[in-house]
Amino acid sequence: MPSIDPGSERSTRARVARLILEHGPVAAAALGERLGLTSAAVRRHLDALLADGMIEPRTVRPRGQRGRGRPAKLFAITDAGRSAFEHAYDDLAGSALRFLAERMGREAVSDFAREQVSSLSRRLEPVMRTVPADQRVQVLAQALSAEGYAASASKAKSGGDQLCQHHCPVAHAAAEFPQLCEAETEAFAQLLGTPVQRLATIAHGDGVCTTHVSPQSLGESAHRDKSKETGR
Repeated sequence: MPSIDPGSERSTRARVARLILEHGPVAAAALGERLGLTSAAVRRHLDALLADGMIEPRTVRPRGQRGRGRPAKLFAITDAGRSAFEHAYDDLAGSALRFLAERMGREAVSDFAREQVSSLSRRLEPVMRTVPADQRVQVLAQALSAEGYAASASKAKSGGDQLCQHHCPVAHAAAEFPQLCEAETEAFAQLLGTPVQRLATIAHGDGVCTTHVSPQSLGESAHRDKSKETGR
């Protein structure tokens, strides 16, 4: 029997956990397909994550199925699993912001939050100018994922798009200083060129940070109205 590299095992297990965080609840078969793992390998990692309390099983009966067949077993991240992805600098960020607020006032925290988000805006603005309007939310989600936010984009049933951030590296700091979320929301609206609305945040105890992005036509209309006002 070939030996198993412990380092490789930990790396693959972390990838399994991250996929569950980003796409869960998800079935074992789907995890295997995404990662190119055998059923036995996926089961080994899932069993280890279950034992550590990182994930939990959920049973879902497929639509249209009434009492026939075995319900599907899906796996979802637990609060402990989500916490394991939090970066150590969250506590440091909270301490630094408290120090800033005490010495210079809470407005200084707002200025700091805008400056932090502006670095992402500066990198993305040139890209957004070349991306079709209907692809901007997806591009933003990819950029946020690269920053550690495990973001995804989808079409909203009410119209427009929905941007979800399944992880927040500074959730604890943002709970104490909502200026961080406010600055981020302002930056999203600026980058996407259309109004956005925060519907939920991890900092306030929700499972996912959810932002509704208005249809691009609404953003274009608002831009025309503003141009008319400034042209008076």
